[in-house]
Amino acid sequence: MTASNTVWQGAGRRIHMQEVGTRDGLQMEQAFVSTEDKITLVNALSNAGLSKIEVTSFTSPTTIPALRDAEIVMREVTRRLGTVYSALVPNVRGAERAIEARTDELNLVMSASETHNIANLRMTREQSFASLAQVVATAQAAQVAVNISLSCVFGCPMEGDVAPADVLGWVQRFTDLGVRGVTLCDTTGMAYPAQVAQLTAAARARWPGVDFTLHFHNTRGMGLANVLAAIDAGADRFDASLGGLGGCPYAPGASGNVCSEEIVHALQLMGYDTGVDLAQLVAAAQRLPALIGHDIPSQIAKAGPRLSLHPVPADFEAIRARALAR
Repeated sequence: MTASNTVWQGAGRRIHMQEVGTRDGLQMEQAFVSTEDKITLVNALSNAGLSKIEVTSFTSPTTIPALRDAEIVMREVTRRLGTVYSALVPNVRGAERAIEARTDELNLVMSASETHNIANLRMTREQSFASLAQVVATAQAAQVAVNISLSCVFGCPMEGDVAPADVLGWVQRFTDLGVRGVTLCDTTGMAYPAQVAQLTAAARARWPGVDFTLHFHNTRGMGLANVLAAIDAGADRFDASLGGLGGCPYAPGASGNVCSEEIVHALQLMGYDTGVDLAQLVAAAQRLPALIGHDIPSQIAKAGPRLSLHPVPADFEAIRARALAR
């Protein structure tokens, strides 16, 4: 194998970066980010060139109060040609609200793990599927795109490993409904590269017409390695969260999603085309601490990109003179 056809050499290959921080990240925060600040943040992400932005969630305001302004935010963000504006919807009522607010794509969620689905959604998987099938029909009637996010496909914090056959079985059931977007989610950071490569390759081979997205968390420090394993298996769409925000309430110790600016930074250094303006993305991340009231995991927001240079010491010439005089 030559250097030109390894995962280390992007050679201009297009990778679609999809931002989930404005939903998956902000919903976990204690501080309420104002509606105006949310709109400004989404607009900044649009200007940075993200392929998709999961703007918000059309869930009950009492369930997720941090996103109680979903309609206003979705209606008032500035739409950029080439960016898909998505939202999570839990049921038909949420779908109707999202469609009315001009959402481009509805993102539906259920778990590949029965235990996690019951703990997280208060339903069995069969009950979730029956409910989501109605949402799919509602979206199709309105000619709005649908994506299904399958949680815990790489492992459940309560059950352990989830059989790949079970995961693929749920993908089949949704594609049978006409769904053409599927996200394979490492909800609790249990994925590892060999596993990621195998499941990604199997899914893409079986459904070449489906847009598969990979959604990783960095809970055990394997986020970037898993992204590269998925790319090596043919994946080209990835969820990530600005600043590395996010988490999972049903996974003790779970950290945030893989960090948008860190993944973009790494991929661009390897020659991939992400379509993202890294400087604008980093600037957006650096504004997060003031909005949420605490530090963020992002190392790039703190240290800057690899070639962020710093001035030499003020007495550098004197130091050099002494060195040369030895």
